[in-house]
Amino acid sequence: MWHVVDERSRSGSVPGFEVAPGTLLVAAPGLLDPHFRRTVIYMIEHRARGSLGVVLNRPSEVTVRDVLPAWAALSSQPPAVFVGGPVEGETALCLAAVRTGQDPDAVDGLVTVRGPVALVDLDADPSAIAPRLRGLRVFAGYSGWDAGQLEGEIERGDWIVVPAIPDDVLAQHDTGLWQHVLRRQGMPLALLATYPLDVRTN
Repeated sequence: MWHVVDERSRSGSVPGFEVAPGTLLVAAPGLLDPHFRRTVIYMIEHRARGSLGVVLNRPSEVTVRDVLPAWAALSSQPPAVFVGGPVEGETALCLAAVRTGQDPDAVDGLVTVRGPVALVDLDADPSAIAPRLRGLRVFAGYSGWDAGQLEGEIERGDWIVVPAIPDDVLAQHDTGLWQHVLRRQGMPLALLATYPLDVRTN
């Protein structure tokens, strides 16, 4: 696996902030693609050959216990498998946040993405990793972009690039994460959180 604002939101990304592992892509209000409407994507990799991330706010009807019972006890609430994106929906990815003072790179089965957030090797022994983790999230599929594709979408205004915090990966407020992330950016981005889902109701 390898290690993304139109004039309607040209107030756009946080100044000086660029796509990198551990940043968020927030769907602009005008992005209507059903796969990505009102999504928040955590970026795992961003390289010249392409980019990869997972949607943080699309829980499925499937629980972690249904598909990866050995990891179920470590799953954050809600204990659902989240839909990470439209690419390779049968592939499971797992992100975790380690406890304060833990170094993900010093733990077998973890690969640092940024700070305390790491990718989890689902073939590893959960009992060996469990004491190091605050929680984890399992995703089915991912969101991927070919070389240059994500930059083009950002330039078009589809995505707003903002900083992430580790709690975003484990967030329970999946249905309100889009608004929550925008509001904490302050003005003027916070105004976008009030943008109606259907402008005809405005």
